[in-house]
Amino acid sequence: MCQKHNEIAQNPSHFEGTAEELATATNVQVNFMDYIKDMKFFDPHIHMTSRTTDDYQALADAGVVAIIEPAFWLGQPRTGLSTFKDYYSSLIGWERFRSSQFGIKHYCTIGLNSREANNEALAEEVMEILPLYLYKEGVVGVGEIGFDDQTAAEEKYYRLQLELAKEAGLPVQVHTPHRDKKKGTERSMAIALEHGIDPQMFIIDHNNEETVKSVLDQGFYAAFTIYPFTKMGNERMVEVVKQYGSERIMINSAADWGISDPLAIPKTAALMKIKGISDHDIRLVTYQNAIDAFAQSGQINVEDFENPQEIDQTLKYNGNTILRGGQQPRVDKNALIIR
Repeated sequence: MCQKHNEIAQNPSHFEGTAEELATATNVQVNFMDYIKDMKFFDPHIHMTSRTTDDYQALADAGVVAIIEPAFWLGQPRTGLSTFKDYYSSLIGWERFRSSQFGIKHYCTIGLNSREANNEALAEEVMEILPLYLYKEGVVGVGEIGFDDQTAAEEKYYRLQLELAKEAGLPVQVHTPHRDKKKGTERSMAIALEHGIDPQMFIIDHNNEETVKSVLDQGFYAAFTIYPFTKMGNERMVEVVKQYGSERIMINSAADWGISDPLAIPKTAALMKIKGISDHDIRLVTYQNAIDAFAQSGQINVEDFENPQEIDQTLKYNGNTILRGGQQPRVDKNALIIR
């Protein structure tokens, strides 16, 4: 990587590649599907509630067969307990159904996110209802939880949710903060160890070059978010895998309502292949490691998504389909004419 140290310090998520790397990126944007033929992908962190049906179709076309949708912040604070109830219900209900209509298996993690943990009056109410959702079918972990501003309230509800995870025997999906990331990551792991939970039950998310070694050395899973401008680029991710290997490392898109790319995993797999990373390592980082981590919930059966499932887009969930007003399923997505 060609950046100066002080540039990285100011913005560790920004990456300017060499001329060769920039040329590769241009090529991959056009042809990345050619490099991932017959590959399967598992995105362990993507917010499909914020995405469109076109995104679901694009994921299916690119080989994404299963996803995990963590409960998260919606961009503005929720103002009452009922809004949490409706949101959690959508993750285990409508969104799972919507995903199935494109042949993608949908799982979720349930938790009180760190930003909203700072509204303590509402957080207390949310903690009362979390156990009602953590034991539902398709819930593969507690998450995403952890730190944002690293406040005392965030720590309080992080600890309380760790105890819920411990009681339920569920993995924990940890959101590491965007500011003071190294400090927040170390603090998250130290607290996890204090609670006596096996580090391999934790997926420490949003890692970068500054945090990865410590996360792996302490026995945790290290997840990396390939997200434009703010987290990790896939060129940097290639270098991480080259340096640290593929054990206990996974990538995700965290695609949400922001400027993000739901195809981040298949695109990164294509770049890894171009850069000489083995198919074995690509499979671990983009598929198998996520399955191994979250299958500890007892909720993941690979037979549910490794074999193609018949899709019937006329099926209904609570009386509703993904087809609006008598629509027929769109077969030809590239057609110019939309009827």
